[in-house]
Amino acid sequence: MRAAIYSSYGPPEVMGIKDIEQPSIKEQDRVLIRVQSASVNTLDYLYRKGYLPTRLDNGLTKPKNPILGIDVAGTIEAVGENVRKFKVGDHVFGSCFGSHSEYVTPRENLLSHIPKNITFEEAAAIPCAAQTALQALRDVAQIKIGQRILIYGASGGVGHFAVQLAKYYGAEVTAVCSTSNLDWVKQLGADYVLDYTKEDFTNHKNKYDVILDAVGKRTFFSCLRSLTEKGVYITEHLFFPKFQPFQVMIGSFLGNKKAKTHFTKPNDGDLAFLSNIVEQEKLKPVIEKSYSLEQIVEAHRHIESGHTKGKIVLRVR
Repeated sequence: MRAAIYSSYGPPEVMGIKDIEQPSIKEQDRVLIRVQSASVNTLDYLYRKGYLPTRLDNGLTKPKNPILGIDVAGTIEAVGENVRKFKVGDHVFGSCFGSHSEYVTPRENLLSHIPKNITFEEAAAIPCAAQTALQALRDVAQIKIGQRILIYGASGGVGHFAVQLAKYYGAEVTAVCSTSNLDWVKQLGADYVLDYTKEDFTNHKNKYDVILDAVGKRTFFSCLRSLTEKGVYITEHLFFPKFQPFQVMIGSFLGNKKAKTHFTKPNDGDLAFLSNIVEQEKLKPVIEKSYSLEQIVEAHRHIESGHTKGKIVLRVR
């Protein structure tokens, strides 16, 4: 099978397409998926660059796992003996390492059926980013109707899902993004939009119950005065150098205001929930651009630029 491989850490050019052995089901709670589409996430380029925290997981000098990709959408071609939810021919999406390849073998409990009203490409855009936004708002922030929420980086992969989910839960949403994205973020449901290239929201007198930094560009201390008395600041990118992890620890003990982060926990329950509200047309993945598997270098350049509108997707088939 074809797969996008990187055998050393470095710039996008370390990526290349190679023919490797097709995986087979070795654990009976897994399925074999013929991959149609997979998204490209920030985590992919951090692993490819060899950012230090990722090297601790994937090898200090060279990658132990040379195939990137954490989101998948495709067709089931075989199922393990213990699989009960799926059958051969089902169209599924979910979380799976190594999805930048033609076949993968994820666990059953990390998948869900693709909503009937979207494509494979749209389905591949959902798992990591939408689950991250959902868990940040629902579980970490414990979002409530009528709360005032600010989403920094509202036009990105996590951010554009967060805007829609915050509105789904009945919050008042202020979205912060660049000039070119103001109108379409407003169309996603944001009540107010701010252009970060022209103004800093912390200079306003408005206060928010939740500030979600979906791109890791702000710090807890810079947002303190914009939080309500019991406000919560959430960062989604603990790995980014600009964010200092100790601020979460300090912030957790600083009065009633809290600083929190979380690592997404992929699961079939959240995927099924997201699938349901996508079918109800209350959530929509936005794809800025799709690339073929052979264009993996260009896809990495795009995601590393940081200038994305929604999601970047790979067409594997």
